[in-house]
This record gives sequence, C-alpha cells and structure tokens, in this order.
Amino acid sequence: MDNLDYGIIGNCRSAALISKNGSLDWCCLPEFDSSSVFARLLDEKNGGRFEILTDDSYTITQRYKRDTALLITRYCNGKDTFEVRDFMPRYRKPNGSYHAPPEIVRYIRLVQGEPVFRVGYDPRLEYAQGVTENYVKHGFVVSLNQGRQYDTVFLYTSFNKNAVMEGREIVLKKHGFFLVTYNEKLYKPTTKRMYTEMERTKVYWLNWSSRTPDYKAYNKWIHRSAITLKLLSYERSGAVLAAATTSLPETIGEVRNWDYRFCWIRDASMVVKVVSELGHKNVARRYLQFIVDLIPDKDEKLQIMYGINKEKKLSEYTLDHLEGYKGSKPVRVGNAAYKQRQNDIYGILMDVVYTQLVRFPNDIEHGEELWGITKGIVWIVQKHWKEPDKGIWEFRTEDRHFTFSKVLCWVAIDRAIKIARIFNKYRKLERWTALEQEIKNDILANAWNDEVQAFTQSYGSPHMDASVLLMESYGFIHARDPRFVSTVRAIEKELSNDGLLYRYKNEDDFGLPTSSFTICTFWFINSLFKIGEEERARELFEQLLSYSNHLGLFSEDIDFKSKRLLGNFPQAYSHLALIECAVNFSQKDRTEKMLESMKN
Repeated sequence: MDNLDYGIIGNCRSAALISKNGSLDWCCLPEFDSSSVFARLLDEKNGGRFEILTDDSYTITQRYKRDTALLITRYCNGKDTFEVRDFMPRYRKPNGSYHAPPEIVRYIRLVQGEPVFRVGYDPRLEYAQGVTENYVKHGFVVSLNQGRQYDTVFLYTSFNKNAVMEGREIVLKKHGFFLVTYNEKLYKPTTKRMYTEMERTKVYWLNWSSRTPDYKAYNKWIHRSAITLKLLSYERSGAVLAAATTSLPETIGEVRNWDYRFCWIRDASMVVKVVSELGHKNVARRYLQFIVDLIPDKDEKLQIMYGINKEKKLSEYTLDHLEGYKGSKPVRVGNAAYKQRQNDIYGILMDVVYTQLVRFPNDIEHGEELWGITKGIVWIVQKHWKEPDKGIWEFRTEDRHFTFSKVLCWVAIDRAIKIARIFNKYRKLERWTALEQEIKNDILANAWNDEVQAFTQSYGSPHMDASVLLMESYGFIHARDPRFVSTVRAIEKELSNDGLLYRYKNEDDFGLPTSSFTICTFWFINSLFKIGEEERARELFEQLLSYSNHLGLFSEDIDFKSKRLLGNFPQAYSHLALIECAVNFSQKDRTEKMLESMKN
C-alpha cells in the first residue's frame, strides 16, 4: 500500500486503522496509548494484523456510513457480495454513562450469493515483542503474550474457530461476526447481539453528528473532519490526541518519527475551539476539566503536553525490533518533547478559555478556577515572555525568540483582559493593558524584517515560517494591514511548492525539511482568502482536498512530488484547519447570497 489508505474507527477510548482492503493493521488496547495488538502498519511482516482475504475476482470498495464512524468494506465479484462493517461500540447507557469497551466488532453482512473468504488473524501483543501464542478454546480464541508483561486478547466469532485460525476457506451463507476484545466476555456474544451493538453505535454517531450544523459548501468534509476529531478525544479524562499513531515518518526513510498519542495543550486547545464552534460543547467542557485538573496549584506547572490520563512523564524509547513504516526507523514510544518550554501554549489556552466563556456563558462550570488559572497564566507570561523557547515546531537545539511564541504571549494577556471584563474584575486591567502593549510593541519592533518585508520566524532572522500566518487569526494584526499582506506574499514566495507549504525551509536538528506540513497549507489558504485573493484560495483548497485519502482523511504531511500522505494519521491539526477553511468559505457564500437577495 503506497498511501495511508486507511479508515479510522474508535469509541473515544481507543481506535483502530483498517486498510482499504479490509485489513486491521493498527490497534492498541485497552487505551489509545496502550501497547499494540496489531501493528502491521509499523512492520509489514511481524507487526500483526487481522485481514479478510478474497480471491482476485472480488472488487473491494470502502466508505463510511454517512455521519457515523461505521466503516463499510464491500467485496463483490458480480454474483457474490458481502460487507465487513467495522466499529468500536459506543453508546449512552440508561444511567447516562457511555458504553465504550476496549473491543472491535467486525460484522459480516451477506448481501447476495455465497461469497468465499479466508481470515488472516495474527495478533502480536505488546508491540510484537516476545511471542504471542493463540489457543482455540471452547467459546473463543485466546492470544497470550508472556514477554515483558503478561497480556491477553480474545477473539469471539460465529464462524468455525479452527477454520478461521488455519486460514481455511469460509463460505458465507448468513450474517456473522468477529469480536476482538481485551476482556473475556461474561455472556456469549451472538450475531444478534453484535447487530444490536452496531445499531446502537450507529444511532449514537447519527445523534452526535446531527449537532454539527450543515453548510452549503464542503459540508461532507466538515462533518467527516468533525467525526475524526471526536474519534481523537479521550472520554475518560477529556484529553484530545494529536493523532492515533506513533512513528509514521514525515519523510520515508528519515528519522522524523514521533509518538503522537498524547495531548498537546496547543493542538488540543485549537481542536476544542473549532469543535465547540460547531456546537459540541461536551468536548470543550471535558477538556476544560482536564486543564483544571492539571493546574491545581497557582504556580508554574503547565507542560506543553501530557499523557491522555494526565501523566506528566512521557519518557521516550525506541522499539528496535520493528522495521518501521516502509522501513523508516526508529519506532518511538513516548515523546521527549514533554520537557520543552514553549511559551505559546499560554496564549492558546487563554484563547480557548475565553472562547468557551463567550460561547457558553451560562454553561461554564469552574468559573472561580478559570479566573484563578487566568491570573496564574498572566503571572507566568509576565515573568517569562522575554525569554527564548523551543517554539511551535519543537526545535530540539538552542532556544530562540520565536515570533509565534511572542504573538501568543500577547494573546494570553489580550484574552486575560477580556476574561477579566466578563468576570467584572477591573482591578488588574491597567497593569495588564500596559503589559499587552509592551509585548505588542516588542513584536512589531523585532519580528519585522525590513529586508524581506515580512514578519519572520524569530527575532533577527531572515527565515520565513508558516506559523506567523496565525498573527491575523488571533487578532494581533488586521488581514488588510500592508505588513500582513506583505508577509503572506513573502511566505508564499519562500515556502510554497506547487501549492503546498513547508513549515519553514531553514535547517533544523535533523537537516532540511523535505515534506509539506498539511496544516500550514490550510493556514496559507485561509490567509489568501482573508487578504482578498478568494478565487485562488478556493482553487488551492480544492487541490489540497484532492490529496486526502479515499475517505477524506489527512495525515500530518504530504510529499511534494508524489502527493502521498505522510506523518501520523489521522492528524487532528490537519482536520481542524480543514474545518476552519471550509467554514470560512461557506460563510462567505452565505453572506454573498444574503446580500444578493437583499438587492433583488
């Protein structure tokens, strides 16, 4: 498979990736960040997989059931047709809590004829370390790994278990199922029960999606991206993951491979802001609780990222026995970036708190705690904004005065002032307003480069950086300000390659970047749109959408030449930026139509 042609299923506890041919190639149980049960994605031969195999006479197509996270893979040879309907159960229980067990259902639906298939069931527990042994028992197949730590997973099925495990041909004469579960079941699963689980899960997703508004333009893209972002949210703590995978490389064969199964304050806050603007306030409420829980004290304790269960230590190590995606080593677990200081996270967090207070004024719990957090963050920014940091792109070399970090320090104070007014706390306004102006003047004086006529990556630098485009969307500068227009032009000249953008082009810790960072292209399209180049922005947007996979999903990066998807997948960053662009275009269309009808 040359592209990341996968669909994601999940239940806000874990997720799985299923290829366009119906092979389950990535899943960690019981949680998103647990060790893998299937990891063919990271090692074709030894990672483990669960595939449905047919002969070459079958044509395979794949789609999502509309407005749900149910993935349907259809196998048809003309006279014989069947579908594999993959999902992870999720629905509301009578007591108000959610049923979201660590399990995957593969419901086999007979459409016509008597299709024939085989099964390749090969779990490799604990990231395929040690040996996983399979035992066919009376009611199930148990897979057991007694390596580094004892682990088990269970397979229940309506089909002959020996035929399944031996890869023998199975003739489908009625609907059936496979259930992969982390826990042994107390009640024997049946096809009827699995059908009920599927229908309940379908209804859950239809209800959830119905709260996303419909848009005139790009509606299916907005809805699919919203569901994808929901799939990357972790119910138990309110954390939002950057992606569902680890170590999918930014460039094939290179070492820019990171574990993204964590909650970055920046990524998560941006996701929550976008999702809450679509009306999904529960995601926002749970995330704010996550933040409140992380900052119980009034001193400086905010890391750039946390584990999904609020873990603070995310030690990084490599799995050297795995080949890596397309041979791209190393495969990493954990992420050493958690130790970095990135001053932008305070502004991003303040922005999301302010947005929630405005959007849901009568529905915000923890008002006193949020005011406490606001005061604490102002204190931190006041103390540290003049210091260099690692920046949004997590340079692992020396600290610099990154423009984006400084702008977000300004955002932190700007939003804190607005929050103070919401809470009728006027005592600190004079001091905070002076600080806000001081930071703004510092940025305008030091981030602007006269020679290139643009705001650059860091103070005194000649280099362009796509993150600087966010100055406008955070309200630091107006879209039609000549300095911003000039910056957009300079970034296009320096960073654009066939309509796709580099994050930056200067050398970093690992050499020169060689792939396009997807969110940066969306940022650029948005900026073009804002400065008035709407037609070109739409053209580039349409072009970028054409590079998604067959299900409309994006990873972190895109290869400039082949346009193949690269990097961790699916990427929350990419999908939140897609929604922002699509909503901007759609709202512009709606405004124009209203003006047109008023004229008539």
